[in-house]
Amino acid sequence: MTLIRSVSGVRGIVGEDLTPELAWSYGLAFASIALGDVALGWDSRRGGDELKQAVAAGLKAGGVRAHDLGIAPTPTVGIAVRTRAFAGGVEVTASHNPEEYNGLKFFSSRGIFLDASEIATLFSVVDGKLPSPVPDGPDGVDLEGAVRDHLSIIHESGFVDAEAVARRAPRVVVDCTNAAGSVILPQLLRALGCDVVELWCDPSAGFPRGAEPIPEHLVELSRRVVAEGADIGLACDPDADRLAMVDEEGLAVGEEYTLAIAARIVLMREKGPIVANVSTSRMIDDLGEELGVPVYRSPVGEINVVTKMNEVSAVVGGEGNGGVILPTVHPGRDAATAAGLVITGLAAGGGSRASELVGRFASYAMVKRKIVLENPSRDRLIDAVKATFPDGELDLTDGAKMSWPDCWVHVRMSGTEPVVRVISEATDRDTANALAERACAGVSRGTGGDRPCAG
Repeated sequence: MTLIRSVSGVRGIVGEDLTPELAWSYGLAFASIALGDVALGWDSRRGGDELKQAVAAGLKAGGVRAHDLGIAPTPTVGIAVRTRAFAGGVEVTASHNPEEYNGLKFFSSRGIFLDASEIATLFSVVDGKLPSPVPDGPDGVDLEGAVRDHLSIIHESGFVDAEAVARRAPRVVVDCTNAAGSVILPQLLRALGCDVVELWCDPSAGFPRGAEPIPEHLVELSRRVVAEGADIGLACDPDADRLAMVDEEGLAVGEEYTLAIAARIVLMREKGPIVANVSTSRMIDDLGEELGVPVYRSPVGEINVVTKMNEVSAVVGGEGNGGVILPTVHPGRDAATAAGLVITGLAAGGGSRASELVGRFASYAMVKRKIVLENPSRDRLIDAVKATFPDGELDLTDGAKMSWPDCWVHVRMSGTEPVVRVISEATDRDTANALAERACAGVSRGTGGDRPCAG
């Protein structure tokens, strides 16, 4: 494969697509754009420290000082940029990709990811003539207190009820896949008054499960929740911007519920618009209708959601992959904020069970597939979807989404993997499966591919 570049930054297989030399080039190029001090962190995955050092060296060669947070969640880097008035930030992470991948996420001085125009400028600098390195750039320094600042902002947001949580004192098993969430999630939960059981919270130990916090990767968390008699299990991805939950019976309920539950907690305290990407469950539409607030949709990708949230002054938003965005804390996905909101929901009103938080929403079945295509074309994808589903309501916000009164299917090119993503949702799994399979067949046929869908 080749390096994947998008509004999510860059990702590739370490040693093949992404090397220290390339990371140095991106550091040098980013220095020419940032023109000031930069916050720098990594998610703990093997080889990431070497890439982080290469980025720091590139920044130094560009005359910019790197402030090294060490192992830190992606949202912590963004918060550090804002609170310390840095010119930008870089997180060395491949987020939910497997451990053989790594990547770079870039923040602007606003503490949010570079938008499409800004990251296109960065890519053009990397691809063109790089600036000449300066002979004596400033040395990097270690930055202390970034996680503490992140925690303080969550506590002060007004949406996390520490008193209610402390009264309930829920028992929580937290799975951080031995990555960046380990430095913040157990600390946050204990500060709120939870009885915390740590599972895979050693950032030096390597990933013990698949990086993405999807049900098939949370088998051990489910087992531990039951064995410990816990009220809930929480799991994040390596850079801690996504959160998934396991209920008290050990059922991994799926990441879509994280955003729905967190958004309900926020909206019960402050009414206002919600924003979610076009692949997010209809639970968000149901919630908007129930509480009388507007729901807006954006293209997939954190910066796209944040841009739309700013446009409509949303009070909460996010993506159905467990990425909750509470702008009063951080204008970006944040597993720690999501955890605080979910635990508040568990404790509010005298206490609820995790399964009851889930049961407040209509049950939908969502199916996710992907297709490997040699040279996917957006226009050919759209034509293939239109030909396969001539009777649906077409939405071209991102790729092609076809909707009907009780179901939908969305087909788009991934920004983080060399695949086409197919997502469907319906009121029953058979219908959702049928939609996904029909979309896979139609897209493969319409784009000249012959590879079947994968789960």
